[in-house]
Amino acid sequence: MTDAPDLPLSRDFFDRPVLEVAPDLLGRTLMRHTPEGRIALRLTEVEAYDGERDPGSHAYRGRTVRNASMYGPPGHAYVYFIYGMWFSLNLVCGPKGHASGVLLRGGEILTGTELAAARRPKARSTHELAKGPARLATALDIDRTLDGTDLCAGGDAPLSVLHGRPATPGQVRSGPRTGVGGDGADHPWRYWIDGDPTVSPYRRHAPRRRTTTAT
Repeated sequence: MTDAPDLPLSRDFFDRPVLEVAPDLLGRTLMRHTPEGRIALRLTEVEAYDGERDPGSHAYRGRTVRNASMYGPPGHAYVYFIYGMWFSLNLVCGPKGHASGVLLRGGEILTGTELAAARRPKARSTHELAKGPARLATALDIDRTLDGTDLCAGGDAPLSVLHGRPATPGQVRSGPRTGVGGDGADHPWRYWIDGDPTVSPYRRHAPRRRTTTAT
C-alpha cells in the first residue's frame, strides 16, 4: 500500500494484463474534474474484458469506430453508449493493440457528493449515487466526449486515477460478469469489495424476447 494516496497511477499500472489490473483497481480513487467542481470516487466494483478473445468484449469481432479507444494506448478511457440511454466508462489496459479494458461498475463518492446527487436526483441514498455502471457515469457526468481521454495526463485532466487505498486481497471477491451471455457468461471476471454497500447486485444474462407481428 502506498503512503501517497493522492499520487496518480502511472501508465505502467495500466500496461499489464487486464486480469491483473481489474482487481488492483479496487479501492483506487477516480477523479473527475468538471466545470462545476471535482468529484472523487472510490472504486468498489469492476469487470474485466479481454479483447478479441473474450466473447463478452466489444472487441470480440474486431476493431470498429465505436470501440477504437479500446485498442490503446493503455491508461486511456473508453466510453460507450448503451441501450440508447446510458453511458459506461472503461479504463483501457494491457499492451497497445490488444483492446482490453476494465468496466467501472460501482463506487463510493468521497468528495463532490452534492454535484453527483444533482445528477442523480432519484438516488435514495449516497450509496446509490454510483451503484452500477450507468449510475456511475451519470453521477460523474461521463459521456462520449471523454472517450479516449488520457488518464495519465496529470494536472486538471478531466479524468485520472489516484493510488487511493487499495483493497486488501482478503476483501476482494470475484464471480461471473453481470448480464454477459454466451461463451463468456461464466468467466469470473467481475471483482468487488466484499460487503461494500455501493456494489451492485449480480444479474445473469436474460436474452431479449423477439416480438412477432401478426399476419
